[in-house]
Amino acid sequence: MGTKPEDIRVSIITISMNAQDTIAHTFESMLAQTYKGPIEYVLKDGGSKDDTLKVAEEYRPRFEARNIEFKVTSEPDDGIYDAMNRAIDLTTGEIVGMINADDWYEPGCIQAVVKKYIETGFDLCFGNLRIVMPSGKSFVKKARYRKYTTSRDWNHPTQFVKRTIYDRFRFRCLNISDDMDLYFAVKKTDAKIVVIDEVLADFTIGGVSTKIPAKQIPERIHRRYMVYRINGYSRAYIFECVAFELIKYLGARFG
Repeated sequence: MGTKPEDIRVSIITISMNAQDTIAHTFESMLAQTYKGPIEYVLKDGGSKDDTLKVAEEYRPRFEARNIEFKVTSEPDDGIYDAMNRAIDLTTGEIVGMINADDWYEPGCIQAVVKKYIETGFDLCFGNLRIVMPSGKSFVKKARYRKYTTSRDWNHPTQFVKRTIYDRFRFRCLNISDDMDLYFAVKKTDAKIVVIDEVLADFTIGGVSTKIPAKQIPERIHRRYMVYRINGYSRAYIFECVAFELIKYLGARFG
């Protein structure tokens, strides 16, 4: 693209709700970023009753010292994806990433993303994800892009999207798999999607998307399956949905 890295403005979104015990780790990962270009950090809180917002304000001077523009808003919303949609409205960066309040970025994440953006002009990119189990053990979920569509190849915490793509696509607020739905919808277009073969972020098993009682597994399988179906994919994906939700549940419980 011929653009200098310091010219690329990057927006990062974190959604929070009563996250006082984990959000500092996320903040520290933002402060540790090696990227020196302009960063806008949007914290969209859902009306926390704990000290989440107090922790956020304690970090404000450090973000300012790091030249990270820190925007905080707290208001009720209709769930995590409604909160993400509202947060997107507040962003002004050229590319947008999202990291949850119990996850964190690797120090070189944003720098690697901007480098790839300058090289390719991607519309959407994602990379490898380190998944941390409750026991402290971890493994890397590799990112791949191929014609066959599966969420096994894709990692939402590592995803960065060109801001103009969000002008065309938003989370539909259907269920917990809305992030996957948006990726599938973008993938069906002529959007340029690339993969970064590096660990960009760390995801903790036990967060909002993995804390599920066993009795909810059938419903979650159905909802995940419907995301495949509304995006035009085969009924055979039911088998992948069953395997995915069972592995997630077992990992959260026994990992």
